[in-house]
Amino acid sequence: MICFPNAKINLGLNIVSKRADGYHNLETIFYPVGIRDALEIIIREEQSGDTFIEAGIKVDAQPENNLVMKALKLMRARYRFPPVEVHLLKKIPFGAGLGGGSSDASFMLRLLDRAFDLKISDEELAALAAQLGADCPFFIYNRPVFANGTGDIFEEIDLSLKGYYIVLVKPRLYVSTKDAFAGIKPRLPRMSLKEIVKRPFSDWKELMANDFEESVFAGYPLIGELKEDLYGKGAMYASMTGSGASVFGIFKEKLQSAETLYRDCLVWQGQA
Repeated sequence: MICFPNAKINLGLNIVSKRADGYHNLETIFYPVGIRDALEIIIREEQSGDTFIEAGIKVDAQPENNLVMKALKLMRARYRFPPVEVHLLKKIPFGAGLGGGSSDASFMLRLLDRAFDLKISDEELAALAAQLGADCPFFIYNRPVFANGTGDIFEEIDLSLKGYYIVLVKPRLYVSTKDAFAGIKPRLPRMSLKEIVKRPFSDWKELMANDFEESVFAGYPLIGELKEDLYGKGAMYASMTGSGASVFGIFKEKLQSAETLYRDCLVWQGQA
């Protein structure tokens, strides 16, 4: 059985306050996008244990530390099913603010549920996903949501970018999430993102922000330059996603020759 875990972008990201447990309260809007990995499980009843085979972008981690295998282990602690051979084709870059690892983990939970007819509700799957990472529960529902708390409390929103094109640009840089948070000064936003997304695209550039951009752009000027270049190419709205290093632009029409415009970057373009 196979599935295709997709990425997400953050339409704005406000770091609101620091919590007593050391984490941060935030607000953001998660929006799914079409760049995808491929994840397959094959039942291997003759094996004594699970196996993991990866291809595509190399993830610098031992198999047991990959979120896909952590998701499998989490399910094994609760349900009985035979050994499986796991294949992961990685196309979503890591360290990109796109949630690729979180998506793989959540899709693994759902894939196992389907493959073995475990009949787990979305609420239960989301609770399991939350044990794997803050972004993981989003991919159980996989539709536009306003998120707050640590990014794990969701509220559905009426938002569609259908008909528009999204261009993702990931430079050959890695931004440490820890370092990105180190430069953050929590503050309440002037206007909630829930209100901003109801307004015309022309207002988004002035009202919507990603609070990580200030410190990340200071340390990695190229990322800021890429954002401004997307505006220069006609983006209606552009931003860094998550804590970087990817930026995205939303366009009315397909951006011609996007791959050649950003030759030293990973580039993806598709309809929203």
